[in-house]
Amino acid sequence: MSSYRLPDFYLPYPPRLNPHVETARTHTRGWAERMGMLDDPDIWTVESLDAMDYGLMCAYTHPDCSAPELDLVTDWYVWVFYFDDHFLETFKRSRDLDGAQEYLDRLDAFMADDPPEPVNPVERGLADLWLRTVPAMSAAWRRRFVRVTRDLLQESMWELFHIERDAVSNPIEYIEERRKVGGAPWSAALVEHAAGAELPARLAGSRPIRVLTESFADSVHLRNDLFSYEREVREEGELSNCVLVCERFFGCDTARAVEITNDLLTSRLHQFEHTALTELPALFADEAVSPPEQGLVLRYAKGLQDWQAGGHAWHSASSRYTKNGGQAGAFGMNVSRAHLTGAGGLRNHTHRPFAAAGVRLPEPYMPFQVRDNPHLDAARAADLEWCAAMGFFDGVPGIPATAVWDERRLAGFDLALCASGITPDATADELVLATNWLAWGTYGDDYYPRVFGAARDLVGAKLLNRRLKELMPLDLVPRLTPSTGLERGLADLWPRTAGPLPTGSREIFRTSVEEMIDSWVWELANQAQNRVPDPVDYLEMRRRTFGSHMTMCLARLAPDRVIPVEIHLTREFLGMTDAAQDYACLLNDLFSYRKEIQYEGELHNAVLVMSTFLDCPPQEGVTVVDGLMTSRMRQFEHITTIDLPALLDRIDAGEAVRESVAAYVTDLRNWMAAILRWHQRCRRYLDEELRAGPVARWTQGPTGLGTATARIGSLARAYGATTYGATTYGATTYGAPAGDGAAHPPVLHLTAGAS
Repeated sequence: MSSYRLPDFYLPYPPRLNPHVETARTHTRGWAERMGMLDDPDIWTVESLDAMDYGLMCAYTHPDCSAPELDLVTDWYVWVFYFDDHFLETFKRSRDLDGAQEYLDRLDAFMADDPPEPVNPVERGLADLWLRTVPAMSAAWRRRFVRVTRDLLQESMWELFHIERDAVSNPIEYIEERRKVGGAPWSAALVEHAAGAELPARLAGSRPIRVLTESFADSVHLRNDLFSYEREVREEGELSNCVLVCERFFGCDTARAVEITNDLLTSRLHQFEHTALTELPALFADEAVSPPEQGLVLRYAKGLQDWQAGGHAWHSASSRYTKNGGQAGAFGMNVSRAHLTGAGGLRNHTHRPFAAAGVRLPEPYMPFQVRDNPHLDAARAADLEWCAAMGFFDGVPGIPATAVWDERRLAGFDLALCASGITPDATADELVLATNWLAWGTYGDDYYPRVFGAARDLVGAKLLNRRLKELMPLDLVPRLTPSTGLERGLADLWPRTAGPLPTGSREIFRTSVEEMIDSWVWELANQAQNRVPDPVDYLEMRRRTFGSHMTMCLARLAPDRVIPVEIHLTREFLGMTDAAQDYACLLNDLFSYRKEIQYEGELHNAVLVMSTFLDCPPQEGVTVVDGLMTSRMRQFEHITTIDLPALLDRIDAGEAVRESVAAYVTDLRNWMAAILRWHQRCRRYLDEELRAGPVARWTQGPTGLGTATARIGSLARAYGATTYGATTYGATTYGAPAGDGAAHPPVLHLTAGAS
């Protein structure tokens, strides 16, 4: 008997069986034979196909569809599983990378109006299915289905690359890539077809729909990993399995890795439920979704729920997977107290705000050096003047004048230092613009919890977001008069930034700003519910709350860049960019942990998220976050030195494209190194700064750079050891506030030499 044991699965939904199961079994056996899928006994035989029982799988996962629809869906799953096994036999075992890519590229042609003549069972199957499927759906659905099918096919190369270099992914990379190659988003699109629940095009890209689809996909894949670990990893030598990923990343045995994987599966199921119950109603109200449209969305959600329940029932019955432990109870369900109170459940609602939060921070891994911009001092002065002119130091109705920002606080933040390292070669005006964006984003990030957080005023935050979006017209014609510092800042920044951009680039950049401000409302909603986020949802939203998408967008849209959009959409380019963003976001969470958790009562910090998920002390959460940071940086280095050059060679990129890609890579390196240096030198996260709180506003003197420079100098003298415009920075301590005593001693000393 196998030593591998399945876990105690959370099964909140009962599986139901479609009455047309026998019809589907008979039909799909004949279809597979006609397509030639039973011609090679090393891949499939009639007996092996019958034992895997895809007719049963689809009858479980689509319990309410008609017999013809069930036949169609079952054929799709027979095709996709055959593709997986055919690709394994033909290319994974032989490590034929060039042949594999050529094979995958040909499959794209069978999702078009004029396909070539098919030459193998996979091509014949896709050509047949395409003609039987797409006529019933809209052009918008067809585009989405082409995208997820292409992901499913092309990302098989990701698995092949990992086998080729004997590499196991880090957890963040694994979840993201498994979502593509595992095919569950593709399954979700088929749910729309089978359930008659095509999503309204205007809602398909919204956060609630996206999270429903992605949490569904992750749950499907994690469940499959648990059932298939023994076959894939121990028998076939596969490296793409979350249990193996957890073994390697956490340095634990298989039993513990199974437990972590199952906890993540449970958390993702809770995320699905939370989104359906709390975010869909808000989406319906915010977007004035009509009752028929609501019906489509809810039918889609129910279809995903049925798929989860049926998928587990099929895994338990199919010959393909491990059979022991973790069995379902009455009605095919299994819901225990541990499932409800553990990962993703009540545990995520029990955090006690403002608890003492002393931790020891590691030395972050950083292989890149920082260069400063020669206009740094001028940018410091100009940014202080700009923030004052925009009204960042003014009072907000109902909030004391010093409750958000003041001059002393801004000077201590030294955002120009961060911008200087990010853009060392920028002109004086470009550096000031970059610094102003950092100031606006940081001010907004502080503004939302101060103004809307305590009052749980989600409506007010959403109304402000609508106004902010109106301040970014694509035609640059103002239609709204700004009334607050935050609005004035964006109204000033938008034409300065978007003016030189073509309309298409303006729209891309505006979307990145909209995603950032919408993510701040997501944080407020979690705060109102006292809910520590699910780890996957947190990491993906963190790129938005930190403004990473916006920053990367500015680099991507630089006028001297000639990088085709097709390159931006490749696995290599997306993986590189996401890895850089995650490094910076997690870095910020380490440095801001004490500030956010103890002084601000925040919930959105990776250390808290990971320690809550793993049910471990904060210090262990720090170790996990540092490990994720390091693994993402290692991934960035591998992509930029190995994968990206190989991609450019494969597509025969010209010299101008190669130079633009190299410049973009340099931007990302500068971005990460500058953000680390800024965290080490600024005063935003120091205990003495946090204890001091806002100070009385200074009397505003005459405007002008000379006055601003003098003001910065006096602020520097007030801070003592830390001086601006000089090369030496004194030691800073990240430790416990007065009164905590020996329980939380100062734990990290950061020093910096010459700049």
